[in-house]
Amino acid sequence: MNFQPKINRRAFVIGSAAVGGGLALGIPFGGDALAQAGAADQFGENLTPNELGIWVAIKPDDTVAIRVVRAEMGQGSQTGLAQLIAEELDCDWAKVTTEYPTPMDNVKRKRAWGNYNSSGSRAIRESHQYVREGGAAARLMLIQAAANEWKVPASECTASAGVITHKASNRTTTYGKVAAAAAKLPVPEKPALKDPKDWKIAGKPLKRLDTADKVVGKMMYSIDFKMPGMLSAAIKDCPVFGGKVKSFDASKVSGMKGVKKVLQVDDKSVAVVADTWWQAKTALDALPIEWDKGENEKVSSESIAKWLEEGLTAENAYVGNKQGDATAALSGAAKKVEAVYAYPFQNHVCLEPMNATVLYTPEKCEVWTSTQNGEAAYAATIAASGLRADQCEIHRLMLGTGFGRRTRSEYVTEAVLIAKQMPGIPVKLLKSREEDMTNGVYHPVTQCKLTGALDKDNNLVGLHMRISGQSILSYARPEAMKGGADPIIFQGLNPGGAEGALGYDIPNLLIDHSLRNPHVPPWFWRGVNNNQNAIYLECFIDELAQAAGQDPLAFRRKMMAKHPKHLAVLNAVAERVGWDKPAPQGIFRGLCQHMGYGSYVAAAAEVSVQDNKVKMHRIVAATNPGHAVNPAQIERQIAGSFVYGLSALFHGGITIKDGAVVETNFDTYDSLRMAEMPKVESVIMPSNDFWGGVGEPTIFVAAPAVLNAIFAATGRRYRTFPLKNHNLEIA
Repeated sequence: MNFQPKINRRAFVIGSAAVGGGLALGIPFGGDALAQAGAADQFGENLTPNELGIWVAIKPDDTVAIRVVRAEMGQGSQTGLAQLIAEELDCDWAKVTTEYPTPMDNVKRKRAWGNYNSSGSRAIRESHQYVREGGAAARLMLIQAAANEWKVPASECTASAGVITHKASNRTTTYGKVAAAAAKLPVPEKPALKDPKDWKIAGKPLKRLDTADKVVGKMMYSIDFKMPGMLSAAIKDCPVFGGKVKSFDASKVSGMKGVKKVLQVDDKSVAVVADTWWQAKTALDALPIEWDKGENEKVSSESIAKWLEEGLTAENAYVGNKQGDATAALSGAAKKVEAVYAYPFQNHVCLEPMNATVLYTPEKCEVWTSTQNGEAAYAATIAASGLRADQCEIHRLMLGTGFGRRTRSEYVTEAVLIAKQMPGIPVKLLKSREEDMTNGVYHPVTQCKLTGALDKDNNLVGLHMRISGQSILSYARPEAMKGGADPIIFQGLNPGGAEGALGYDIPNLLIDHSLRNPHVPPWFWRGVNNNQNAIYLECFIDELAQAAGQDPLAFRRKMMAKHPKHLAVLNAVAERVGWDKPAPQGIFRGLCQHMGYGSYVAAAAEVSVQDNKVKMHRIVAATNPGHAVNPAQIERQIAGSFVYGLSALFHGGITIKDGAVVETNFDTYDSLRMAEMPKVESVIMPSNDFWGGVGEPTIFVAAPAVLNAIFAATGRRYRTFPLKNHNLEIA
């Protein structure tokens, strides 16, 4: 399997109509910009809006090409979406391949493929309906074509594994033989879909379609892409966010080996273009640049923390969840418990640094890059090139991880701006690891003050949770703010809804947010605000249980009677870990639960702590994603979530000094090593009555489960992170 840069439109043989679904968080990134720019209209008379062959192509040899528009970056959605379509199509899975329609193809068809954005664990949960309908419609068309050929009612024909059978006459044919005739038939609207209990391809732990190409090195990643005559570019931004280029002396490096051009990219960055990337970087390092660092030069982690701390008691705050009178409950509490937690900036640290290759001419601009959102990259290319939509194209290549970082397209913009100054020559911009880490976008920084009220019977009767800190939406999409409030800051703490509902009944509740936006740009980092919200709430619930003198599981259960799905996953991990029995000698347990991106998750951890070294012996993780399209892939996502979440907990955290990011590479921003990774036992328990995400939800519970276990082992609460700052290491 491999991604094809562009589909041959004449290869469309069979398909069905589909229109993209809505966005749970309303963050389309790209599609709305393209629509506002009237991009589709720029294709004029060549538009074929009634062409419906968009999901499936079948060749005469019975091979089936399934089109997937969501980005594949290791999460497995390419295989999962193909499974859903193949299930309804009822084809031979062994003959399935995948293709990727480009963003230009999508705009030409007025976004018939829907949303390209692959973030927020939305690839399958937001696409399942229309891609399944696409497969089902194609199956009906194939059966009808065979029935027409045999002159029998279609209702007398059946299809299975790519073979159509008319039992009464004992005739059979294959999809490939009737595909051309089927393509001329009208597309059924809203075809009936299979009951998941009848699935034969979906719901099974099938091998990933992209594994073989990755193993043999055939997969083309963006960083590996080359073109004849291609030059390489290295870029350097002002080290302080908000700063600008004051001046630079190109004459000092213009004569260096391989250097072709020294140029200013925009008001904050300078680049060198050379025969090779190392020549470009060497010259850039030697280039005298004077920066105007602006007022942010004096900002530090300490000053940011102080500012956020002030927000914990500020009068003005946006309310996210309110019930009863929390203030009165706290005033009349028999026992009051209070704690302040803080979660730092986190770096995405994608293994493959941001890069893009661009060939620009005054007539056309083509980009080859890895992106989580092809439409956003397409919109960025149109804007930076100054060309029309029909003059631009994005060719997607495999991503060397994304974690939300590649939903942003500023590296595409920069690459296009550089290539515009080298017309007719393909130029690859590759950010150095140091540049990628110090001039990126980051998980937002927040603090949280929690105050809980226990009555005389040690029941939790009131809770005030004040979050102070950054808003991603106010930076990324300010028009999505609601009355000045950022709705996604309350992920996992909402009163209801499919995105992230609170799993506890607390009679008097107030959860609010004091907006504080430091100059460091925030962005969507795998799990987004659920990560810190789960730590804040689930560690504090443990603190309340301790104050109440109750078992943490029993304390939670009392408040979860009206939240059976939350409770079910919590009970599942408790049962699997053996919570009702003593832990092995010297080992201590912690647990937690959370809900986000439509899925219910819980975890239990077993740890031991000796001389400030934490040994994580065992993790049990339960998830209810509604439907489990590929259980094997979900299991891998759960394990990967713990790698990412525990890396952030122990090793992560970005430091700001003199306005700039201090950590520049993996020597100061480490990740969990294989020997440090605990065993993860997955409990996948789909209830088959909703569609949730799986790429991110389990990361929410990785840190709080371990933190609660560390408290059980040490009696000490760690409320600021990473744990390396407390001299706590992984054994």
